[in-house]
Amino acid sequence: MGRVLGVDPGSRVTGYGVVDLQGNRLCLVAHGAIRTRTDDPLPRRLATIYRELCRVIAEYGPGEVGVEGIFQARNAQSSLKLGHARGVALLAVELAGLPMVEYTPMQVKSAVVGYGGADKRQVQEMVRRLLCMDRPAGPDASDALAVAICHAQTARTVERVAARRVVHR
Repeated sequence: MGRVLGVDPGSRVTGYGVVDLQGNRLCLVAHGAIRTRTDDPLPRRLATIYRELCRVIAEYGPGEVGVEGIFQARNAQSSLKLGHARGVALLAVELAGLPMVEYTPMQVKSAVVGYGGADKRQVQEMVRRLLCMDRPAGPDASDALAVAICHAQTARTVERVAARRVVHR
């Protein structure tokens, strides 16, 4: 599988995390947060997210991408802005020609913590442990790293199942 980019879209902060899967071992490559200015108009904020994700993709060269899917936002305006941010993230990935899978927050938490109802601190701590980090990444970067870990683990399982089917036929 190789290198995976995880993306946690948001209109104010979009987290990203890059991991390498080497055999059964996950290795941290990079993580960060794309921050937009809340006083900027939405189109400018979306352009920032798009440009920065394109830069991350070009710099780290992932082979696959996992993106956190939509969750129930507290209000319609927040949901709409989140949808716009997700749209530009999906566009950046698609135009880079990368395969992408979306994961629900519950799927991500289950893959990383083992419990779909885990809280943010639990996710941060498990990401830190799984990637042998000295300290946890920020919340948005940790969420994105969790998406990358979820994708790496899910894709590895799918590869194993496919390999078994070929052998057993």
